[in-house]
Amino acid sequence: MNSKKDETKMLWWQPSLVLFGRLSGWIGGPIIIALFVGKWLDKKYSTEPKLFLLCVGIAFIVSTFGIVKDAMEAMKKITDDAERAKELKNKPEGDK
Repeated sequence: MNSKKDETKMLWWQPSLVLFGRLSGWIGGPIIIALFVGKWLDKKYSTEPKLFLLCVGIAFIVSTFGIVKDAMEAMKKITDDAERAKELKNKPEGDK
């Protein structure tokens, strides 16, 4: 008994939640990997804390670029969707 309109209405929040997950992954993923790799490299080469800090710095840069890339893609998609909705709204009734 659920119509297509009801399903669309229930899922309006899904794209924002997916974007939140992707951006959170860009923050957490590289940093967590850098923590383990940095500690391992410091133990292996006895360079505490130099390689650890280097790995965390590189992870920060990777996170920054990943977040910016995903955010730019999301902003472009939002802009494109808004333009498409505006075009549909401005179309004459006979063209629909």
